[in-house]
Amino acid sequence: MSARTVPAPAVRTSRRLALAILCAGQLMVILDGTIVNVALPAVQESLGFSSSALGWVVNAYLIPFGGLLLLSGRFGDLFGRKRVFVTGLVVFTGASLLCGLAQNATALLVARFVQGVGGAVTSSVTLAMIVTMFTEPGERARAIGVYSFVQSAGGTLGLLLGGVLTRAAGWHWIFFVNVPIGVVAAVLAQRMLVAERGTGQGKGTDALGAVLITFSLMPAVYAIVAAADHGFGSTRTLGSGLAALVLLAAFVVRQARAENPLLPPRMFRYRAVSGALATHALMVSGIFGFQFLAVLYMQKVLGLDEVETGAGVVPVSLLIGIMSLFLAPRLLGRFGARAVLWAALALIGAGLGMLGRIPVDGTYLADVFPATVPLGIGFGLAMPALAGLAMSGATPQDSGLASGMFNTVQQVGASLGLAVLSALAASRTGTLLHDGASRDEALTGGYRLAFRVGAVFVLGALVIAVTVLRTPRRTTRDASADGPAPSRAAEADAGTP
Repeated sequence: MSARTVPAPAVRTSRRLALAILCAGQLMVILDGTIVNVALPAVQESLGFSSSALGWVVNAYLIPFGGLLLLSGRFGDLFGRKRVFVTGLVVFTGASLLCGLAQNATALLVARFVQGVGGAVTSSVTLAMIVTMFTEPGERARAIGVYSFVQSAGGTLGLLLGGVLTRAAGWHWIFFVNVPIGVVAAVLAQRMLVAERGTGQGKGTDALGAVLITFSLMPAVYAIVAAADHGFGSTRTLGSGLAALVLLAAFVVRQARAENPLLPPRMFRYRAVSGALATHALMVSGIFGFQFLAVLYMQKVLGLDEVETGAGVVPVSLLIGIMSLFLAPRLLGRFGARAVLWAALALIGAGLGMLGRIPVDGTYLADVFPATVPLGIGFGLAMPALAGLAMSGATPQDSGLASGMFNTVQQVGASLGLAVLSALAASRTGTLLHDGASRDEALTGGYRLAFRVGAVFVLGALVIAVTVLRTPRRTTRDASADGPAPSRAAEADAGTP
């Protein structure tokens, strides 16, 4: 279908339903990253977790999720993205049921690990399926806006739902709620999504590359979560980080020599793709600490309770929704993804900079709420722009891999950013306490430093976006490989090799 062809109403309806199915699966996965956090005290009391082991209720999910995104995305290209998506939903839903039924700590941790596997498989191909389904520039921008809203607002929704479900029905229901949604989504996905033939194994699957990338990403994610618990200089952190680097180096060497590499080097030859991924990594490293640190400031310094704190981050989600669903598609079509991204990153940096000046005797309305406005607007505009740019250089045969790369960068960047900012905040707080500052003064000083460093990360993302994402032309060969002729705005945003 050309960019000027208007699809029939029935086709538009079926694609909208398919988009809803894909986003429902993605929402479950994103929710599960945060919905558990609120229920951790109840889980600890019920199953007898020690304080040191309780964090593994979260980590047991994050490690396989971050480690398998890239591999799962490639599997989608090879064996069919619909098949991979439905398989992931089934695994995730079954594991959610096992989590809710867990009667001891070991059973819950094993089920959480399997749940992370299912989440990675489901999430890895979602963006690729959206991009290949919506080929007309305006429709694609709106679809990516919906996807971006689910990606960015799902975490906040998880915090709210986690508290409500835990109080009303018990912690088991934060997992049970996934079961009916997952079953319905899997059935509808099997019936409604168009089955795409994968490229097949061709000259053979790069099995060694698959093993190397999986076993490099998993210790990398573990090193990040270990740093948050034990510090960056601990034996666990350094050992896991070193193992990850060695395996990653072996993977790079393997990809340069493999006849049919798992991650073809051509994926990095497009400025739009590599630049968008680098920008994305720095942006999420800077902003994803906001939710965690702002919540701590509101609770520990301002004295707000759980409900008030949850309501305090809602404006960010509302603005993200308004921007990504309604305004971002129009702005992207008129000004192009690069210009929108520049403005969005400037807004995010401004919001974090405002939080970098929070006072000890502040109030929510005067000191936190004003920062939520540029953060929500900026993130709601940045995510659709980045998602479109990250997918712009991928051919249909590589779109699953590009989708997996985008989600991997987000997961690793967010985890690393949170670990770094949390460690900096804790270190600064300890120094201030040692120097005689009060508890509130020390905590606030730590949060201020973390927000300022987060703003520096976002400034780095802006520098990359301005200097790398600037190639104005797209070759005829690239356009024909990617499908229909792009719009003028899309043409200006796509990088050349």
